Amino acid sequence: MSRPNYNDTEKGILEVRSPQLAANPDLAKSEKKLADLTAFPVQSLKKDAPISSSNVAKPLPPPPKPQRMKISKYVIFITWYNSYRRFFTVITILNFTALGYAAAGLWPYGQKYPGALAVGNLNFAVLMRNEIFGRILYLFVNTCFAKWTPLWFRLGCTSTLQHLGGIHSSCAISGIAWLILMVVNQFKAKYIYHDSILAFGVVTTIVLLVTVTAGLPWVRNTHHNVFERNHRFFGWTALVMTWIFTILSNIYDSADGKWDRSGVYVVRQQAFWYTMGMSLFIVLPWICTRKVAVDIELVSPIIINSVAVIDGPRQPSPKVAVLRFERGMQQGLLARISRSMIMEYHAFGIISEGTHAKYHYLICGVQGDFTKGLVNDPPREIWTRQLKFAGVSNTSTLYKRGIRICTGTGLGAALSTCIQSPYWYLIWIGSDQEKTFGPTISGLIHRHVGPERLLLWDSKERGGRPDTMKVLKEVYDYWQAEVVFITSNYVGNLEIQHGCKALGIPAFGTLWDF
Repeated sequence: MSRPNYNDTEKGILEVRSPQLAANPDLAKSEKKLADLTAFPVQSLKKDAPISSSNVAKPLPPPPKPQRMKISKYVIFITWYNSYRRFFTVITILNFTALGYAAAGLWPYGQKYPGALAVGNLNFAVLMRNEIFGRILYLFVNTCFAKWTPLWFRLGCTSTLQHLGGIHSSCAISGIAWLILMVVNQFKAKYIYHDSILAFGVVTTIVLLVTVTAGLPWVRNTHHNVFERNHRFFGWTALVMTWIFTILSNIYDSADGKWDRSGVYVVRQQAFWYTMGMSLFIVLPWICTRKVAVDIELVSPIIINSVAVIDGPRQPSPKVAVLRFERGMQQGLLARISRSMIMEYHAFGIISEGTHAKYHYLICGVQGDFTKGLVNDPPREIWTRQLKFAGVSNTSTLYKRGIRICTGTGLGAALSTCIQSPYWYLIWIGSDQEKTFGPTISGLIHRHVGPERLLLWDSKERGGRPDTMKVLKEVYDYWQAEVVFITSNYVGNLEIQHGCKALGIPAFGTLWDF
């Protein structure tokens, strides 16, 4: 099958090939610290060799049960009150303070143009979730501030980029609040407004409230498909309603009760251009949506989707499906895939050897209906957005050295960073990794991540999980890292973040929808 001629801009332009590590005298002084890891020996892979009991460090007796670190209430609070919630707090307070002044008649602009403030807030809410805008922000930060700026500044950049969702949520809620103020004011003076304007004002508000409700944390985390369908389709409906409401409100002259304002007058209004911008931000990412060929590697002695899956002990298990797509990618990107063009999209971390590579891969843990369907009924083609969106790992280029710690399928979001940069150390904790994830993934590790910056922990072979914070602290000191990126489940992510905060280690964990 010939390779499609993809546009290079879809890959990203910050290609990093892995050079040889430069000699670092400070690391030489830390060799003893590496030896201190004997309690948790580095189960590294020999280059160009498969994992097996013969070439992997012999497992020690089951490790003692890790003692829980005592975490102060301050650490718990400061971890919870992250940049997302800080953005949310500041923007919501500013908007509602301004709204209060407008409602009290103390701010003439807000009293006269609540519709423009409503649509303006909604415009920013949509912009924060736009993949193109996100990629531009990441590109700007990575290009301008990598390595030379103070560490606190770079950490702030990563935190800001990771938590843009706080701006999204606060602007959405504030926009609805301004819309409610506008509708209430219209009903107070309903004798000068046409009934259709009042009706569309109410309908638009209700549809937006349903859209926001569908995006609440408990809906996103426990009923993802409900969130996807309702948040998206009610959001699109709200956009149509906003257009109608904006146009009706501006072409109707309440002074004489006639629809006599010209189109030129409508185009000159702020609300019109805010709504136009919001429409563009929503439509643009969908222009990049394509149906592409996919190869799926599963446990089977037969050929699946043109990929021969080898029978034997090195097969991946049904717990994981490894998806392979054409073309390479820069590190730190995530892909959204779906069986339908407009229905539920699921995000997975992209594994790639670089933009020069022939393929990129997704690791899909077989848990929900969507991923089970990849095993039970493997597709030959799948829908995806060709312009991938950036994750927190994309800011790894800001740092001189770092650690990527992950558990299980979290490797999917972590491995590219360690493959494409020799300055990142990989800690992967899992169970029976070779059999679970198969030869494709282990082969990528063998070829690109040297034993000097790799720690694999097989909890099945070693009889339990390690004292994660002890291992992480020792590697952090040895590697002289500036930051730690975490990809784990909710509990594991929180425990590591608490531990890092208590030890003064800069760390960023998995984002959970809230």
